[in-house]
Amino acid sequence: MYAVTKGARKAAGFTLLELLVVIVIIGLLAAYVGPKYFAQLGKSEVTIAKAQIEAFEKALDTYRLDVGRYPTTEEGLGALVTAPNTAGAKWNGPYLKKGVPPDPWGHQYKYKGPEAGAEFIITSEGRDGQPGGTGEDADITSR
Repeated sequence: MYAVTKGARKAAGFTLLELLVVIVIIGLLAAYVGPKYFAQLGKSEVTIAKAQIEAFEKALDTYRLDVGRYPTTEEGLGALVTAPNTAGAKWNGPYLKKGVPPDPWGHQYKYKGPEAGAEFIITSEGRDGQPGGTGEDADITSR
């Protein structure tokens, strides 16, 4: 039925050279786009930390309206979730729906109460989890 002639039969598919060219192009695109993507990811983590600190500030203000004072350093942000013994019947929480989350890098927020000189201070120590730093490693604080 079908006769195969010498010139009629061609191999279908790509040559090795064509595949290598495509792989090089994909590699170049990834090398260009990758760093830009991860830089944006770092900026978004800083934005998330700032938003979480603002949410804590609002919850702490509500706590103060109910109890008459901000939590002490010893009571910490946990006072927003469970009533400390010193809050008495005035505590009307929980003030956070899902507990105190860690910062975007997985570290716990640091809280210093009114005895630290200000009303309170909430700090995320950034990506490195160490005090100080620059860029994404910089501390993010309230007020």
